Amino acid sequence: MSTAPAEAVGPLMRGVAVLRALSDADGRAGLGDLVRATGLARSTVDRIAATLARMGYVRLDGPVVTLAPRLMELANAYLGALGLPALLGPLAVQLAEELDESVSLAVPDGDGIRFVHQSTRRRAMSLTFRIGDLLPAERTAPGPLFAAHWTPGQWTAWRERRAADPEGLGFPGVPAGTGDHFEERVERARAASSAVDDQLIEPGLIAVAVPLRDPAGLPLCALSVVSHTSRHSAESLREAVLPRLRAAATAMEAELARPAEAPRAAHAAGRGSGAARAEAAPTTPAAAPAPSGLAAWTSASKQELGAEFVESLARGLTVLTAFGPGRAELTLSAVAGATGLPRATARRALITLDHLGLVATGGRAFRPTPRVLALGCPPLSRTTLSDIAAPHLAALVRTVHDSASLAVLDGDAIQYTARVATTRIMSVNITPGTRLPAYAAAMGRVLLADLPAAERAERLGRTALAALTPRTVTAPAVLAGLLDEVAEQGYAVVDEELEEGLRSLAVPVRDAAGRAVAAVNVAMHTTRRTLAECRADLLPELRATAAAIEADLHVVNRFCRASAT
Repeated sequence: MSTAPAEAVGPLMRGVAVLRALSDADGRAGLGDLVRATGLARSTVDRIAATLARMGYVRLDGPVVTLAPRLMELANAYLGALGLPALLGPLAVQLAEELDESVSLAVPDGDGIRFVHQSTRRRAMSLTFRIGDLLPAERTAPGPLFAAHWTPGQWTAWRERRAADPEGLGFPGVPAGTGDHFEERVERARAASSAVDDQLIEPGLIAVAVPLRDPAGLPLCALSVVSHTSRHSAESLREAVLPRLRAAATAMEAELARPAEAPRAAHAAGRGSGAARAEAAPTTPAAAPAPSGLAAWTSASKQELGAEFVESLARGLTVLTAFGPGRAELTLSAVAGATGLPRATARRALITLDHLGLVATGGRAFRPTPRVLALGCPPLSRTTLSDIAAPHLAALVRTVHDSASLAVLDGDAIQYTARVATTRIMSVNITPGTRLPAYAAAMGRVLLADLPAAERAERLGRTALAALTPRTVTAPAVLAGLLDEVAEQGYAVVDEELEEGLRSLAVPVRDAAGRAVAAVNVAMHTTRRTLAECRADLLPELRATAAAIEADLHVVNRFCRASAT
């Protein structure tokens, strides 16, 4: 990287280095490992980690640092500004269903590519890329499509990188490999307007890609269909999907060409640098958005934040959150207005982010680049709901001193997917993977109560309502009434219906659309608390835990999808 500008913010540069190192380490590393990876002093890494933890971007467990879901708001800012996942994602989902293959969208980043959307198929052998991973252009299907429009300077940079790292060891998202004959593949892609990856990323994986072009004919992104050699050869995949892939690309280009959407998509894809970037048509920068969710870091005093808090790092990262849907490009004044930062502070942060390749400039406007995805998006894009819930369940258990769990509805049963047990002589012994009948469990009733009435009735109609204890509700009409109460009050209590002596209180965990995708509970022996004490003491804590899980889930699910387990 070139020498940093005199006005660059050193702590921001060092903080970004730590986040990149954590991302390359699959989201979890020891403080000592980060010292070695970044070359920074241990005291510096300690302060950066403490600052990121205070912001909710990482979790600290002794000397171990783990990326936290809230960090995804940086990637979301770029993906929202890009507009492509939100605009084209539904069409990609439709294509994946029609072809019964995985479908991806990728954008260029220098001499590599980054995937920004995936629509996958559920199979035992799953074919997925991590959103945001940087892959070498020469080993992908989209790469030749983008390289067909590289400038001489970009080709020179590619050749220098290949000479220095012929096996691509600098791309941790893929196994080592060479990707030979790339220039020949580029010429074929230029002639055919399509390209194939025939097991270049790893054995067994094949892909076909076509470009999505702007009105000037330059590729904004690439649309790929990904399969496995157990289903196709590279040639048979091309023959099977290419006509439909081209038709989908044409439909997507028409969507991109709609006047309200064109500026957003055309200027955030990040075609690279130099002449290719300069060819983009100018747009009017968006007006300043409302202050971001991190505005607190920009206005709090040093006394409030503490001596170890690296204020300039927090403020610099806050600048990235100013971008988003309808805010693909912002002026300096708009960034300052969105973040609450002084203009001079915002300017220095933007200069630093530009130097790091995280934003690009065009006239008076700034826009985020695909490199923002390197700040934790690849590992966090694979985060599961169980991963998200675990630290919040642990915090709940420390507060209430009883075991807590997360479960999802699976047919007529609930399946435990996360659990934190308390240390007691007499405790509830349930492990992740355990299945229990939904009708007799508090978490099951919360999830059943959220279903549409017809689906709820259908599920209960096919369920044998066995008496598990003398107190189990087995009368369908009585159970239906209880579920109506649960839906109205937003929680469920099951008292010795599942097992004698066992009492459980549960609340739902909802996605951004308000649908209950899971439930959390606290379970205990009946001698621990009365029912009144459960409602008065546990219910507020349980609801706060569910809200914390939901907040993280909504950030992760904005452009990715957290699986249940």
